[in-house]
Amino acid sequence: MQHSNYQLFKQLHYNKEALILPNAWDAKSAKTFQESGFEAVATSSVAVANALGHEDGEQLPFHELLFVVRRICHSTKLLVSVDIEGGYSRNPSQICSHIDQLCQLGVVGINIEDSIAEGLRRISDASAFSKILEQIKSFCMNRKLDVFLNVRTDTYLLNIQNRFEHTLERIEIYENSGGDGIFIPCLTNLEEMSLFCQKTALPINVMCIPDLPSFSELSRTGVKRISMGPFVFEFLSRQQSMVTSRILQERSFKSLF
Repeated sequence: MQHSNYQLFKQLHYNKEALILPNAWDAKSAKTFQESGFEAVATSSVAVANALGHEDGEQLPFHELLFVVRRICHSTKLLVSVDIEGGYSRNPSQICSHIDQLCQLGVVGINIEDSIAEGLRRISDASAFSKILEQIKSFCMNRKLDVFLNVRTDTYLLNIQNRFEHTLERIEIYENSGGDGIFIPCLTNLEEMSLFCQKTALPINVMCIPDLPSFSELSRTGVKRISMGPFVFEFLSRQQSMVTSRILQERSFKSLF
């Protein structure tokens, strides 16, 4: 079952239309996405952490992430991918152990990023990060773990100098290190997307931000995965704040109905 689910999830990245991937923070949100007709779901590290009272940046204890993922996997039929940020460890062996634990729950995809949020977020050396990817890939092959390794590069998120050129370099390095997909959050330029898609045979993933073009425009560039990020969670949090403020003002629950 794990192998067939992994193949289904992988195939979703190679269809004509881009995969629109919602990001859940608990079992209820994942079930709602399933009821809406989505075939797969990913977690949002920001949303999961905030929902449990933690800040993003690996401040969430890994055992709490495991609990949330276990409930999502048990509560839905969706194919599940998990955002593990930088791996919840700087030790490659521990990162591999974390991935193993998630795969045992039925997870078929992993997001791992090349920046570290220890104090001020900084981007990792590409060569050093590629060694971690190689160890993960080797570990998964040896353990016969079927997991889609979506590699996030934060060149655009951190707006580093010469970000386009550095992204091109990192795409090649990460593809050669065993990545199954490349995730570039905060990328909005359609021409640059097209060039990145031409650079690699791997599916390119972008994320919801205010200036992101339409799904049809993104698909025409060759982009294959479009993530919602934490923005559904944050939108609903704003809605909660608005309605509860109204309850206090009106001294009535009528606004709920």
